[in-house]
Amino acid sequence: MIKLSVNGQSHDVDVEDDMPLLWVLRDELGIKGPKYGCGIAQCGACTVQIGGVAVRSCQVAAGDVDGEVTTIEGLGSPQALSAVQAAWIEHQVAQCGYCQSGQIVNASAFLNENNNPTDEDIDNAMSGNLCRCGTYPRIREAIKTAAKTLRNS
Repeated sequence: MIKLSVNGQSHDVDVEDDMPLLWVLRDELGIKGPKYGCGIAQCGACTVQIGGVAVRSCQVAAGDVDGEVTTIEGLGSPQALSAVQAAWIEHQVAQCGYCQSGQIVNASAFLNENNNPTDEDIDNAMSGNLCRCGTYPRIREAIKTAAKTLRNS
């Protein structure tokens, strides 16, 4: 039995310690925001935060999780979007949307560390999250908007 805290809720899951966190989230807990993309931590579709740090959940064993897990579902709500979620909508970032939860979770963790980033900072921080639709310029602008919102709050 593994005890996890996900998006502020405690869960006891009866899985093997080496089961990838992604599968625990999706298959055991029904949390569908993190997506399976590549399975080798190269695309970022499965990105979640553990203790505020962005990680690829496809490569983290559930038994190794130490800290609060935050998925896109835990960043905001329909009534109160996070600054990043609101900026994503404002800049109409999503096209197909498959990578967006990972992009938003990664951007949120990044902005918690640097709320006044340069274009180079953004590109470096987001380089591990792939977008097949090529919305990178809109992602960069959304992150700048979210950073400004966070600085002014």
